[in-house]
Amino acid sequence: MTRLRAICTAVVLVCASGQVLADTASHNASAETFLKLAHADKLGTPVYMQVQQMFAQRFAETKAPEAKKALLETYQAKANAALDQAIGWNKLKPDMIKLYTANFSESELKDLVAFYQSPLGKKVLTKMPEMTQQSAQLTQSKLESAVPVVNKLLADMTAELEPAKAAPAPAKKP
Repeated sequence: MTRLRAICTAVVLVCASGQVLADTASHNASAETFLKLAHADKLGTPVYMQVQQMFAQRFAETKAPEAKKALLETYQAKANAALDQAIGWNKLKPDMIKLYTANFSESELKDLVAFYQSPLGKKVLTKMPEMTQQSAQLTQSKLESAVPVVNKLLADMTAELEPAKAAPAPAKKP
């Protein structure tokens, strides 16, 4: 009887673990669908563009002749390969899936997928990159007025700390 109970328990555990694996696979699939809709595979594009621009700028600064442009392109390709190894989508995707499955339930991911497949969701996906850039520019322009104040506060704090730094430490009493 005890042996039968142990076998039944083992069967229940195996079935339950199979369900957990199925749930995990389904949850991961929902996250992957959302990431595709959100064009997460393009997250690294600005980095690639910035690196390409750095190489082009360095090429221009060296006043290299146009005949050496193939050399620039070779190094840009090597830089892209290095970036692919670090932040290529095939490197980021598993971690991004983990990130989204850790923060959103499968049901929430399905709701996000449904939203981003809707006309409004598609509009959000189209407008959001531009709006994010505009928001950053807006914040930067507003921040400029605070920079002198923050720099003055930093200088004031440094000035107040200088005498404390120069003062000898109090002697310890025996």
